[in-house]
Amino acid sequence: MTVNITNVSVLGEVWALFDHEYFDVYPFEAVPLSEDSYLMDERYIEEYELAMLDTISGGESANVGYISYIAARRINDRSIDLSWYPNIYDRFHEVPVLLPKEQFVACVGCWRYGEKPRIFVKSTWLEQLHLRLYSVFCMVDAIGVKDALQRGALSRERLVALRDAIDEVAKQYPEVSFISFADRLLLKSNWSVGHFRSDVSYTYRPEVFVKVVKDIREIYRDILELDVYAIMTQGSNEYYEDSLLHISESENHICLNSLGLPFAQLMSIDNSVHSAIKKRNHNPSELYLDAQFLHSLRFRLQFDKKSLGQYAYHDKMMSTCGHYYCVGWEELLENLDPDSDER
Repeated sequence: MTVNITNVSVLGEVWALFDHEYFDVYPFEAVPLSEDSYLMDERYIEEYELAMLDTISGGESANVGYISYIAARRINDRSIDLSWYPNIYDRFHEVPVLLPKEQFVACVGCWRYGEKPRIFVKSTWLEQLHLRLYSVFCMVDAIGVKDALQRGALSRERLVALRDAIDEVAKQYPEVSFISFADRLLLKSNWSVGHFRSDVSYTYRPEVFVKVVKDIREIYRDILELDVYAIMTQGSNEYYEDSLLHISESENHICLNSLGLPFAQLMSIDNSVHSAIKKRNHNPSELYLDAQFLHSLRFRLQFDKKSLGQYAYHDKMMSTCGHYYCVGWEELLENLDPDSDER
C-alpha cells in the first residue's frame, strides 16, 4: 500500500515532499514489515528528496546523510516494533527497539530505483537511540542445591569461600555488576552503540561476558562441587542513563537499575526451559542463550549455528515469540572466533 503525501512537518516547518509519482510514500499505519529498511534523521529529508529527484531525472546517484539498518516488525496503535542492527560488519547484532508514533516523520522508498524504505524520525530521538546505554544480562543457577543441602555439603565455610571467590572475579571485571542471592547469581553489564557526533563508542563485547560466566562456573565447581547452568540475553534497558547499580545512602537498598525486555527474558527463558525439560522436549543444557544474544557472538566462519537446538519462549513484554538455543560450554568455546575477547 502506498500513498502520496505533500505536506510533512520537518524541524517545525512544512515541506512539499515526495509528490513525484515514482516515490512510494507510506503512512505510519502502512510501514512495510519484515523488509530491509533504513532509519534516517529528519534533517536529511529534503536533501534526500532532491538527490532522488536528480537521480530520477538521469543524474548520478548521491549518498545523503547517515543511515541505520532496521526492519519494522509490528505496527501498534502508538508505536512500531523495530529490529535495529547497530553492527552488521564484524558481528550480527540485532536489538529490538520501539519507535513511538510521535517520533515518526515519514517513510518513503522508490522501488523503481532500488531504494529501500527509509523511515525518517525526529533528530533528538535518533541521537538518543545511539547514545543511550543498553544491557547484557545473565542468570547463573546452581544445579543440585537441594540434594547438597540434604547431604550437609553446603557448610558456612564453603559458602563464605564462594562469596569471597566471586568478589575476586568481580574485581577483574568492574564493568559487570554481580548480585548473588540464594543459589543464583545475576550479572549485568552496560554497553553503548555510539554516534559519529559524539565521543561515545560501540562497546558491545558479549564474548567478555561469556568469559566471566566461565570463571563463575569454575568457582562453583571447585568450591561447592556443583555444576551450574546459565541464561544470557541482551537489549534495551529503560534505565538507560544510569549506572549498573544504585545503592542507597543508608546502604540497605540495592536497585539493579533494570527494567525492560532483556531482564524479563531471563525469567521467561528459565520458566520455558524447566517446562521443556519436564515435557522432554529437550535435555538439560549448560547454557541457554537468547537467539539475538547468540547471533551477536563472533563465531568461526565454518560454525553452523543451525546445528544448535532452538526452542520457543514468550514473554508478556514481547510482541512476537522469542527463541533460545541450548548450547554446551565446550561447543561454544571451541566455535567462538579466536580473535574475539572470550579468552
